[in-house]
Amino acid sequence: MTQFNWSALMKAGMRGAGLKPDEFWQLTPAELMIILGQDKGSAPLSRARLEELARAFPDSTEEPEHGGL
Repeated sequence: MTQFNWSALMKAGMRGAGLKPDEFWQLTPAELMIILGQDKGSAPLSRARLEELARAFPDSTEEPEHGGL
């Protein structure tokens, strides 16, 4: 079983990110990873993907039949 290096995580969260102890302990693991820059995230939208979406969902000047919201 892999053990967490709590000391290093606490230093990174409290010293590095400036969190107070109660703020650190309230974080979810996902939030801590984001703060520490460990999240992979999704790739930015490329021009090719934007154009593909624009073709699939073109802008329309027509009013929706249901009155639109």
